[in-house]
Amino acid sequence: MEELKLSPANSSPLTPLGFLERAAIVYGDSTSVVYNNLSYTWSHTHTRCLRVASSIGTLLGVRRGQVVSVIAPNVPAMYELHFAVPMAGAILNNINTRLNAVTVSVMLRHSESKLVFVDHLSVSLVLDAVSLFPQNTPIPFLVLIADATAAESLTVDCRDRFFCSYENLVEKGDETFRWVRPISEWDPMVLNYTSGTTSSPKGVVHCHRGLFIITVDSLVDWGVSKQPVYLWTLPMFHSNGWSHPWGMAAVGGTNVCLRRFDGQIILNLIRRHSVTHMCAAPVVLNMVSNSPNPNPLDNPVHVMTGGAPPPAAVLHRTESLGFVISHGYGLTEVLGVVVSCSWKREWNRLPATERARLKARQGVRTAAMTDIDVVDPDSGISVKRDGLTMGEIVLRGGCVMLGYLKDHAATAKCVRDDGWFYTGDMAVMHPDGYLEIKDRSKDVIISGGENVSSVEVESALYSHPAVDEAAVVARPDEFWGETPCAFVTLKKGTRVRPTENEIVEYCREKLPHYMVPKAVVFRDELPKTSTGKIQKFVLKEIAKRMGYSTCGVGRSRM
Repeated sequence: MEELKLSPANSSPLTPLGFLERAAIVYGDSTSVVYNNLSYTWSHTHTRCLRVASSIGTLLGVRRGQVVSVIAPNVPAMYELHFAVPMAGAILNNINTRLNAVTVSVMLRHSESKLVFVDHLSVSLVLDAVSLFPQNTPIPFLVLIADATAAESLTVDCRDRFFCSYENLVEKGDETFRWVRPISEWDPMVLNYTSGTTSSPKGVVHCHRGLFIITVDSLVDWGVSKQPVYLWTLPMFHSNGWSHPWGMAAVGGTNVCLRRFDGQIILNLIRRHSVTHMCAAPVVLNMVSNSPNPNPLDNPVHVMTGGAPPPAAVLHRTESLGFVISHGYGLTEVLGVVVSCSWKREWNRLPATERARLKARQGVRTAAMTDIDVVDPDSGISVKRDGLTMGEIVLRGGCVMLGYLKDHAATAKCVRDDGWFYTGDMAVMHPDGYLEIKDRSKDVIISGGENVSSVEVESALYSHPAVDEAAVVARPDEFWGETPCAFVTLKKGTRVRPTENEIVEYCREKLPHYMVPKAVVFRDELPKTSTGKIQKFVLKEIAKRMGYSTCGVGRSRM
């Protein structure tokens, strides 16, 4: 068989972009996107994406391999750009709309973005970010994503800062455009930033091959059938919506887009559009289950949740309404769910509390992942499968990132020579082969599905003129799951002691709002080891004894 080799016929580059072309043929007359009173078919969506892709290249001059950024919520343009940008040969970079101007500015410069699509509600954010560019730094083209009345709400000066509107690109584009296929399936397709740090942003780069694998794998693992109705409660700027923009094209689904939501809006949209699937952090499940007088659903809605284990009480409330909850684990570096709590039929006979305990575990590898393990982070040896011995989660598979943009050291630190990707998440392995996360190696706080770096919050606190020492840990929260809790000591000789509210407002000026501490505890000193290191495990216990905070109940999500 030695003469049988690779050929163009059997080695075409894998890419999820072809799913759209197929959807236009198979599901051409079926609804692809719904947003308020607007709707498109898959034939419309395919044509619009081709038009935008051609405009990106011909009108805006973006070349193969250059970065195009998008700052927008879950509106139709955001969905279309998941296809249009890479179909132009460019690399898609979604940016969290909740970040501040300093962080956005750093990301745009670090990625060398050539073009930025801006939702009309993020105009001030992006203009402020661009104004922070150093002199002689190239400014990317700006394209406005406007709702029906958005253009009139902008000042003349603001409108003049934009090259054109998104719909202008649709109108001027060529629907016969032959989209730019990857030369190699290893060509970069998306760039996502892992956090909002302003000193050393980590840009995760994924290739066409990896995105194809995670997209198909996610559909198989979740058991998504043809033509589902998917409600976009998960922001697409979070790891490209866990790959589901491309997945919905593969199965001809209907994408129900929404700009913002609360529990009642979610329930109304589910009934209005007969929603079958959605992804959501546990905080969203809590939001829905705490809606005033929620009635049981007419039909089951399948929910994939992640970011933090869903509390037993939240699971019970949401499942009693008719939601079918699945729990998965992933991270930006693998783009979607690669470990899931695959449910066994015999578990359905167990008491509710036991079912909740089992469902809170992250689970086993998905079908397309090559391998997962929990190992000693120093030796790389697998830990005992006793549900007690802690180790670091390591992964191996086709959807692991290419690496961090312009950061070889960080890439080498987690993608090691032993063939594993080291996640930094600490877990135990149970005797039945299911893993369960127990801690975060870098003290990351998971608040409403957002990763909050305690180091970044501490850095803001340390910049306050009255703060001597600061440490930030997670405090349980009834709504967000966890919220940042700050422990601070004040400098000796401080004449005017700041109040808790003053510290919070100070942080609000320095940080994205979801990173701001919801509680500030003043202490004479912080517990330390003999070498002077702050003992965060002691502070975590104190925060836990403080009980649940209730600061976020009833808030809408953007």
